[in-house]
Amino acid sequence: MKTLPYTLVDVFTAAPFGGNQLAVFQEEAALDTETMQKIARELNLSETVFIRPARDPKKTKSFRIFTPKVELPMAGHPTIGAAYVLAEKGLLGTKEGANEWIIEEGVGDIPVTVFKVHAQISRVEMNQPLPVFGEKYGETQLAADLLSLSAEDLDPALPIQTVSTGVPFLFIPVRSLTAMQKMQFRMDIWEKYFSGNPETKHIFTFTPETEESRSSVHSRMFAPAMGIPEDPATGAASGPLGAYLVEHAVIPPTDNGVYLMRSEQGMEMGRPSYIDITIVKEGNAYKEVKIGGNCVIIGSGELYLK
Repeated sequence: MKTLPYTLVDVFTAAPFGGNQLAVFQEEAALDTETMQKIARELNLSETVFIRPARDPKKTKSFRIFTPKVELPMAGHPTIGAAYVLAEKGLLGTKEGANEWIIEEGVGDIPVTVFKVHAQISRVEMNQPLPVFGEKYGETQLAADLLSLSAEDLDPALPIQTVSTGVPFLFIPVRSLTAMQKMQFRMDIWEKYFSGNPETKHIFTFTPETEESRSSVHSRMFAPAMGIPEDPATGAASGPLGAYLVEHAVIPPTDNGVYLMRSEQGMEMGRPSYIDITIVKEGNAYKEVKIGGNCVIIGSGELYLK
């Protein structure tokens, strides 16, 4: 019988039982794709990550990331959480200050920065691919029906639009925090009108009204195609969210082209999460997309394979 140790970590939170749960497997021996998918389905967390040796010896590690249904080419909270586990458990050496790593993922190389302050891992950041803006979605009433809202609950000043930094999400802007809190996702509408299109099957909603003063937007994400009815913190969507907010001037312009913002997510699920986003733009060109946050190791376990 083979024993696979794993670590449970809460990502995008500084407090236990907040943020997004993640299982991190440090097993160096190869597992086939089918087995990794079965393990992710068995644990039934929004994502499970398997740390592998890098194919390129110049790179740090390789991460393979699975939801209960599919493997992802890139994801935020597994990247942040797995890097935190590597650093916090001493599986990779770290020095005071910024530690720069290169992680191999399905979309290519992902730069990761692990910050160590007074011998503690204080935060982790990751770079994401530059944003790709999709077509604007014109069916406002259908988008509102998907969320059990009225068309008046959506923000008419902002477009419904797909944006991707590796995984596409359909961004639906909502007027108020009240509308966000009463939102109910309609699976029947999603299955009929949204599920068949890669550009619209992952749904991200937000409003500039927030629960906490330090936050820039209040967010919710629904991804039944990934086996995730609702996600408490979505790193892969937060990079493109930041690009959307900059592109449509939800975040005011800056003199130096560096935009800093925070997305609060997971409040409706009882798992408050805080994702810091950095966008760098020169003129009309996006130069950098980063997300980051804190993590807490919450436990560990072993999984047995015959």
